[in-house]
Amino acid sequence: MGAMAILRLALVFSILTSFSLLAGSSPSPSTKLQIVTAERRIDLTSHIVKVFLTLKVENIGESSASEVLLAFSPTEADCLAVVKAAASAGKKKKKSYLPLDVKPTDLSDGPNGTKYYLIHLLKPLGKGEAISLEVLYILTHSLEPFPVEISQSESQLVYYRDSAKILSPYPIKQQATFLKTPSSRVESFTRVVPTDRANTELRYGPYEEQPPFSYSPIIVHFENNKAFSVVEELVREIEISHWGSIQVTEHYKLVHAGARHKGAFSRVEYQSRPNSGVSSFKNLLAELPPRVHSVYYRDNIGNISSSRLRTNFKKSELLIEPRYPLFGGWKSTFVIGYGVPLEDFLFEAADGTRYLNYSFGCPLAETVVDKLTVKVVLPEGSKNPSAVVPFPVEQRTERKYSYLDVVGRTVVVLEKSNVVPEHNSPFQVYYQFSPIYMLAEPLMLTSVFFLFFMACVTYLHLDLSISKIKQT
Repeated sequence: MGAMAILRLALVFSILTSFSLLAGSSPSPSTKLQIVTAERRIDLTSHIVKVFLTLKVENIGESSASEVLLAFSPTEADCLAVVKAAASAGKKKKKSYLPLDVKPTDLSDGPNGTKYYLIHLLKPLGKGEAISLEVLYILTHSLEPFPVEISQSESQLVYYRDSAKILSPYPIKQQATFLKTPSSRVESFTRVVPTDRANTELRYGPYEEQPPFSYSPIIVHFENNKAFSVVEELVREIEISHWGSIQVTEHYKLVHAGARHKGAFSRVEYQSRPNSGVSSFKNLLAELPPRVHSVYYRDNIGNISSSRLRTNFKKSELLIEPRYPLFGGWKSTFVIGYGVPLEDFLFEAADGTRYLNYSFGCPLAETVVDKLTVKVVLPEGSKNPSAVVPFPVEQRTERKYSYLDVVGRTVVVLEKSNVVPEHNSPFQVYYQFSPIYMLAEPLMLTSVFFLFFMACVTYLHLDLSISKIKQT
């Protein structure tokens, strides 16, 4: 226990020395705004950290303000997957939310590499006016397993690093931070007076009259046995056929990103003891579209029969089980495929342009995707493809040849890293297509059979025998 305490103190000291210059080291990018109240709630119940931030921003300057800055430390910026903001109005049940545009911005005057996001207000904030903002940002890979290796019978403990005070380019008059852990087992946490703990919740604050860029590093060491399911690479191929179906094929490279498993694996202990392998997971839930058909689940060995499909008019749920339970550091590679009706996802605009409306992201629940590639294979003869995605992605086109293709099929490729369930939003792929191209393959097959038939008739009518000419 003495060595463990020394290691914790060393980690705390390293964090303190890394960010000691953050507090009050740089002037605010905009001094005409101040935050009257700020409340931050951090959800640590999963390996995907969700932070809910409520701000009341007041304009204390002479001119109006149309933008509000959010500040993140370099560590947080590297783990950011989603940043959303909305303006709230009303109280409790009558409260309404208006989404706001949030984009990253580059400012050189931030201390120690502070990164900024810019919230664009719907209307400028006048002198003396205030606005309430609701901000959601999601962090991935921000929980660090410690110890880094555990046996089959041990629980998983993780570190979470943050600040007791909210990092902001504006002065904050009053603030508080709440952290929710998955269980009441908290090994240790940094105390920054005032600090309070009740069951699964930690509270830091309230703190009053904090200057810009105030920062008080904290470390929370707690138990988290949730499945740290991470897909290192996911390739989703959506192939459109105007003959009535859309075929979806998904290639997964899954890993358990929690504390690595040490020692031998005992199947008897795993099945007989309920607390054995509590941090492992043996099944995953995939949410598929309604009316799916021809569903299959296989790996490199072959088909895996340990899966169950439940369907209704709203959605379909596929519960899949790998061939073995996944412990920390273990990996699994598999493929999920299914078909969906064409009329549910392919539509035609008023100008004749066709477009696919499908869900982006990963169907697996509570899963992080390090690299996601979505390939939309358009029918042969499609022209002028374009994609509309509600968040930044990398786009390109390529060509694919399938059975009976002559010029090949256009493929719209969308790539994004650090994908979370909040990215499961509809996206559209627009393209132009003439129905005459649907006759290309039937005419090709008909021509081949006709030529083959004519060749056979010609062959049967030819006399290729060699005979001597009789002389008279």
